[in-house]
Amino acid sequence: MRASQFFISTLKEAPADAEIISHKLMMRTGMIRRLGSGIYTYMPLGLRIIRKIEKIIREEMNRSGAVELLMPLVQPAELWQETGRWEKYGPELLRIKDRHGRDFIIQPTSEEVVTDIARSVINSYRQMPVNFYHIQTKFRDERRPRFGLMRGREFTMKDAYSFDRHVEGMEKSYQIMFDTYTRIFTRIGLHFRSVAADNGTIGGTGSHEFHVIAETGEDALVYCPTSDYAANMEAAESLPPSDVRPAPAEAMQKVLTPGKKSCEDVTAFLNMPLEKSVKVIAAIRLDAAEDAPDRFAVILLRGDHDLNEIKTQKIIGPFRFAAEDEIVQYTGTPSGYLGPVGLDKKPGIAVYADHTVTVMGDFICGANEVDHHLTGVNWDRDVPLPPVIMDFRNVVEGDLSPDGKGTLAILRGIEVGHVFQLGTHYSSDMNATFLDENGKSQFMQMGCYGIGVTRIMGAAIEQNNDERGIIWPLPIAPFDIVLCPMGYERSELVRKTTDDLLAGLLEAGIDAILDDRGERPGVMFADWELIGVPHRVVIGERGLKENMLEYQGRRDDAATTVPQAEIMDFIQKKLAM
Repeated sequence: MRASQFFISTLKEAPADAEIISHKLMMRTGMIRRLGSGIYTYMPLGLRIIRKIEKIIREEMNRSGAVELLMPLVQPAELWQETGRWEKYGPELLRIKDRHGRDFIIQPTSEEVVTDIARSVINSYRQMPVNFYHIQTKFRDERRPRFGLMRGREFTMKDAYSFDRHVEGMEKSYQIMFDTYTRIFTRIGLHFRSVAADNGTIGGTGSHEFHVIAETGEDALVYCPTSDYAANMEAAESLPPSDVRPAPAEAMQKVLTPGKKSCEDVTAFLNMPLEKSVKVIAAIRLDAAEDAPDRFAVILLRGDHDLNEIKTQKIIGPFRFAAEDEIVQYTGTPSGYLGPVGLDKKPGIAVYADHTVTVMGDFICGANEVDHHLTGVNWDRDVPLPPVIMDFRNVVEGDLSPDGKGTLAILRGIEVGHVFQLGTHYSSDMNATFLDENGKSQFMQMGCYGIGVTRIMGAAIEQNNDERGIIWPLPIAPFDIVLCPMGYERSELVRKTTDDLLAGLLEAGIDAILDDRGERPGVMFADWELIGVPHRVVIGERGLKENMLEYQGRRDDAATTVPQAEIMDFIQKKLAM
């Protein structure tokens, strides 16, 4: 490949709307161009990377026994209505009508379509297990697209769907895909971690996420450094505290706290530690009738802890946070001054507590009166323990690991893959059945498995960059090596040496590019460091007079001189490292 026959278009500065490093660098290198909100054109340089990612994914999926097909981007609404996701998926589902007024969607995922295929073509247990996959464009109408390819509306995803005749088979297929994903991300050259996760809108019984480790990651990953425990923040379990609740040491007192609403402000005003406070989070249960006695729910948390919405939904059902007028309607008190004392006696309120709260003594909470809080509050003496005490909070660093083998730590990650055990979640809704060994009709056991192909590109940059630009892992770099000749147009010796080296590299199957654009050395080097090609060879007349070439790896601080006769062996050894 010659740069003059390719398309290289770099920028010194990133556009003002580029927020994170991967978005900035992809725009500066000319890998993508914005067409609309969350919609990008993949330019030649970026497309080369995507195709290399896809190649690795295809090779490993085929190795696993999965079979590739291609499902449509546009899907009929009837299939989504069968599973109920036409209503449940929400505004991220792009709904459209054809000229006849029939409803369709632009697919965000393909569970319904693949299940329709399976129920049409699989009749007997002898046809399973089978795993269909495709690499296809997806569209999710994000409310606020941002971060370039990291949270765009249109993206490329590899999604796969397994069908088995029993639970044991589904679990085996799931493990095969888990192992396949591990190989895929290892081959790509990423530092990643798999964590237990919540199934979310996909549904099913169990799942794992695969995250690229990066300080800029949106997701908090919880793990135990001394064991194999790992989960995302949504699924990480907080163990009940082993502490014994202390006996009361203070009398309960009402204190004036003018204008102080948050636990942080109240404890600072009272010169008390934040962990001595209890906060009340008010919610409306969406599956409860307007006049239901438990429609209005309050959850008690320690002041320094955060509510885990996924855990909360599993305990109290679907909910939304209560509006200010609803809080006043049910409690008679505006938010910021709510507390558990006396709240249990008010009609129509269900009180829940995180188990950490129940071992607190002499704590601070709202007095259910504007500009007032209570100090020295104790359970049983001043207020009864709530009837439901469970795990409602996000874990924090230093919590005990659920497996009992150490304490928890937290790092940041970017989700690039997710595997799900679906069970009969979709097959039962869509009547996808088969005849078992006894001739009886059974629902198919399903699994689904997704990889964000284009998101991998952004995640790899977030993990691999420096002040000069991108540092691509070799397996997905746009080119393995760039040849930078000094005076290519002026020196016959430089030109012939460079051309011969390029030919030798290409013949050896090495993805090389020759920069024959005629740029100054400083511009040439800056461009390729920005683009992030892992290896570079400089060919200059001065070095050739001594039969030497100059090599520098993208992560190297300085160049290395290499005898011209040894350069091919040297490069091949570098590429094999």
